[in-house]
Amino acid sequence: MLRDPVSRYLSEWKHVQRGATWKTSLHMCDGRSPTPDELPTCYPGDDWSGVSLREFMDCSYNLANNRQVRMLADLSLVGCYNLTFMNESERNAILLQSAKNNLKNMAFFGLTEFQRKTQYLFERTFNLKFISPFTQFNITRASNVEINEGARQHIEELNFLDVQLYEYAKDLFQQRYHHTKQLEHQRDRQKRREERRLQREHRAHRWPKEGGASEGTVTEDYNSQVVLDDKKSLNRANQGITPRSPTRKPGS
Repeated sequence: MLRDPVSRYLSEWKHVQRGATWKTSLHMCDGRSPTPDELPTCYPGDDWSGVSLREFMDCSYNLANNRQVRMLADLSLVGCYNLTFMNESERNAILLQSAKNNLKNMAFFGLTEFQRKTQYLFERTFNLKFISPFTQFNITRASNVEINEGARQHIEELNFLDVQLYEYAKDLFQQRYHHTKQLEHQRDRQKRREERRLQREHRAHRWPKEGGASEGTVTEDYNSQVVLDDKKSLNRANQGITPRSPTRKPGS
């Protein structure tokens, strides 16, 4: 699940402000964890409780920055957490492209701001059905944070890779959604056409066309002729007429 970068960043700040840490995370990459020089901490104590938004933004190696790109990208392509492996602009371009490629190759991903569409795609992708529909909650701890436009712009600058990834993700998500909808409509139309065809065949079987012959019926009107001959004989008998024997030719 991807989230709007500014909302996600503010949510993580509030989470850290309440005392959350990632000290138990190993951050493994290429079989090893980063050294303290490669991944310094933003605070000296056990946690960063009570950190202000300004302090949170001022830590240049804060892992909250561009977290979604880093989580999706292949860090081994850029030397993991070793920032001296290549220049920053090259590193950023590789990370962003890697994150986009990995996202595109995923069978499914969702966006928190489109809960119903996310549910629809999940159910159609994996042929599963949720018991109840997703509910769109737009009120979160992050949404209750009031920040000025300057702070918002600064957060976007700190998360400029996440911003680009999220724009790409929204476009890809909408493409998948509309494509899946289109396929579903096509299947529904095909199903309705097949149902109508079967109904026509069923009606044709029950009520054959006039003049048509169905299997097992007598096409030669032989039985009617037999009944007609029997009626003629019966009429002659009632009138006292004896049927004449065939006339024999002389000498026969």
